[in-house]
Amino acid sequence: MKSTIVIAHNLRSTHNVGSILRTAEGLGLERVYLTGYTPYPALPNDPRLPHLKKKIDNQIHKTALGAESMIDIIVEPNIDVVLNELKKAGYIIVALEQRAGSTDLKNYKRPDKIALIVGREVEGIEQSIIEVCDEIVEIPMRGQKESFNVVQAAAMALYQLML
Repeated sequence: MKSTIVIAHNLRSTHNVGSILRTAEGLGLERVYLTGYTPYPALPNDPRLPHLKKKIDNQIHKTALGAESMIDIIVEPNIDVVLNELKKAGYIIVALEQRAGSTDLKNYKRPDKIALIVGREVEGIEQSIIEVCDEIVEIPMRGQKESFNVVQAAAMALYQLML
């Protein structure tokens, strides 16, 4: 059986996080990992101060529209822990990034177990993380802009991977 997971690493925007959660839930993904400094919705035993937890949760909810309570979310600041765990479980770690040597998403043959990493809104995924990924895929740009918003890129890639 095929399994698809998304890892949102070092995103800043609560609205982007909410949109990724909504997209992941809508496409039937198994779970979402929020790593690094990515903001996250309120969780059981949440260690954050109550007013911060509530503010961030409300912001995520604006775009997640309840999806944050319908999908398995794992919060882990250290992405290396997540990557090691997933590799041991047989997942192929794939970065969604424009890099030399990356594979055009439409030509990518997905494995049965895939974990797709999307990264920082402006700078993209850090080189140190790219180096531990098994593969890199990209969405070719046809216009004059150099990149898509992280949410739109994640949605396009996840949809393509689910076909």
